[in-house]
Amino acid sequence: MELEAMKALSMALVVGVGMIGPAIGIGMLVAKALEAIGRNPEAAGKVQTTMFIGIAFTEALAIFALVVGFIIKFA
Repeated sequence: MELEAMKALSMALVVGVGMIGPAIGIGMLVAKALEAIGRNPEAAGKVQTTMFIGIAFTEALAIFALVVGFIIKFA
């Protein structure tokens, strides 16, 4: 197999596997936040703020996977 093809396949694999965890994490985080807001609507502001901070940190993991994929592809 050609080197460029292997790099492209490796990038796709790294990014694909690296995005699974954050995607599941964000889904669970939003689901639990909506459940908490449903149980206690008065705390919606605090829950939403904390949810968005958690989403940002979780999304950072996905961005790290993308960066590693680009390093593999172009190094």
